[in-house]
Amino acid sequence: MATGRTHRPATRSRGIPEATVARLPLYLRALTALSERSVPTVSSEELAAAAGVNSAKLRKDFSYLGSYGTRGVGYDVEYLVYQISRELGLTQDWPVVIVGIGNLGAALANYGGFASRGFRVAALIDADPAMAGKPVAGIPVQHTDDLEKIIEDNGVSIGVIATPAGAAQQVCDRLVAAGVTSILNFAPTVLSVPDGVDVRKVDLSIELQILAFHEQRKAGEETAAGDGALPAATARGVAADDSADQGPDGDVPAVMPA
Repeated sequence: MATGRTHRPATRSRGIPEATVARLPLYLRALTALSERSVPTVSSEELAAAAGVNSAKLRKDFSYLGSYGTRGVGYDVEYLVYQISRELGLTQDWPVVIVGIGNLGAALANYGGFASRGFRVAALIDADPAMAGKPVAGIPVQHTDDLEKIIEDNGVSIGVIATPAGAAQQVCDRLVAAGVTSILNFAPTVLSVPDGVDVRKVDLSIELQILAFHEQRKAGEETAAGDGALPAATARGVAADDSADQGPDGDVPAVMPA
């Protein structure tokens, strides 16, 4: 069985832009859902809507794969599933280790989507001696003392870090030294890695903060509309004409006091 250590995806060598690579999993997810419903073909408009992108961008992305579809017919779903899976390196086995088996690490271990997408959880690793030997998702947890041996024995090139922030960099350094070249980081910290090592960061708190920003903006717009306030552009025009609000040089101050 092939492992992640000896095979790498061909996307970079073929010059596929990173933005396109980031969208390929979205297309694959939508295509997989169509395949499970035995849908044979799909138009660019339908697939773009399912993936949450515009159809022009989708067609441009697919041109990098050499897939152009058939006018009046669309794209062959099964072929696209294979084509995108191949580009993403998902037609082989990718053994993954998860380090840090707290609530988040355990949830990741129990996630059933890894196996169906070409990833095999080869080992679960934790620094707590009390965790050693305990099964999580049917896999016994191993101690961090054995991290390097576990990576070597399983040919691991992808590591998932789900430790507290304070331990993440040390774990990252050990993973890299042992041969891991791709890391998915769930720890709330920025990792420093050498050239040739890819890091993807997943920070749920940041995503929630961005949503909070948008919620605050929406609430402010609703309040302004309810109070009959002038639109921002109109308000700026009124202020510019009101000499009482002008600064010492006759201009409206760039920043108004609270």
